[in-house]
Amino acid sequence: MAIEESDASVEKEAKEEFEILKEDIDTLRIETLLSGEYDKNSAIIAIHSGAGGLDAQDWAEMLLRMYTRWADKKGYRVKTLDILPDTEAGIKNVTLLVEGENAYGYLKSEKGVHRIVRISPFDPSGKRHTSFASLDVMPELDADIEVDINTNDLRIDTYRASGAGGQHVNKTDSAIRITHIPTGIVVQCQNERSQHSNRETAMKMLMSKLIELKEREHKDKIEDLQGDYSQIAWGSQIRSYVFHPYNMVKDHRTGAEVGNVQSVMDGEIDLFMNEYLKRA
Repeated sequence: MAIEESDASVEKEAKEEFEILKEDIDTLRIETLLSGEYDKNSAIIAIHSGAGGLDAQDWAEMLLRMYTRWADKKGYRVKTLDILPDTEAGIKNVTLLVEGENAYGYLKSEKGVHRIVRISPFDPSGKRHTSFASLDVMPELDADIEVDINTNDLRIDTYRASGAGGQHVNKTDSAIRITHIPTGIVVQCQNERSQHSNRETAMKMLMSKLIELKEREHKDKIEDLQGDYSQIAWGSQIRSYVFHPYNMVKDHRTGAEVGNVQSVMDGEIDLFMNEYLKRA
């Protein structure tokens, strides 16, 4: 058409439309791979700072921003269920609910240890530091799904919520922490003022985590799950984010690489998710 009409702008328009079509086809192809039982569900993600002190806590906060940006671009709604900020810098851990179709299907690819290499903003000598943070991901269960958990296997603690909330947080032990004794899994929630609401949310988080573990370990029953799942193996990072001496984000499972670190930190992580889903 461009040649027949001697109009170069038609060729440019055709190329642009072709690129959009390729993206649409790739998105459709990826969505067909989201065939797991819980892939279409919303997701609960927990970010924990690891080895690296203040740098690791700052890194955890950077990851929080990255996933929030990604969710915003996808049109997902993000709700903070629990957060523990540090008085000096960053966050020690945070738990989020990412609401929307296929949120778990996409985010399950992000589960694991994330490593950053950069010049530390907390080191006056300007040395390069390596820090770690982990991401845990579980599906949000539908209201009609029932999970049989032995109440004798649970330890439930209450404590005073931290952060914003005015005088209320100083008077009421509204925050809830639930420990599943056989596995050592700990979940907690403090986003609501009501202890009852926090307990209900924490129980949903625990059920989601146990279901996810049961599926991953091919167990028939929750009771078959044993062992400490709270430990993080720092040697098994899934992805490295290098800010210095060069710029590169590399996924160690798929080999996918991006040279623009800032775009990744702004939430452009679909490439890594898509490559993981194709491999899986």
